[in-house]
Amino acid sequence: MTLLGLLVNAISIFCDVLVAALVARAILSWFVGPFSGRSTPPILFKINGIVLWFTEPFIRPVRNLLSRFNTGMFDLSLIVCVVAISFLRNVIIRLLIAIFTFF
Repeated sequence: MTLLGLLVNAISIFCDVLVAALVARAILSWFVGPFSGRSTPPILFKINGIVLWFTEPFIRPVRNLLSRFNTGMFDLSLIVCVVAISFLRNVIIRLLIAIFTFF
């Protein structure tokens, strides 16, 4: 496999893992939170901590940016992050292909 293929695969895999973690964060937020009852298994708290640790550096800047636009009680930061990751993945891969075909 060429260097271009390895780079494209690495970027795609990283973006896929990040989007999956964002989806997991959204789903876990329904079950793990300040109002979750005693019936929540402790493993969900550990998984939630790992997912939060991985996704928070991507969510926080978007959440801070969206707070300026008064979106009310809706947190659209996850949706914006998924769209931005998809867009950036396509741009980066197309730039890499253009650079590697130019040289």
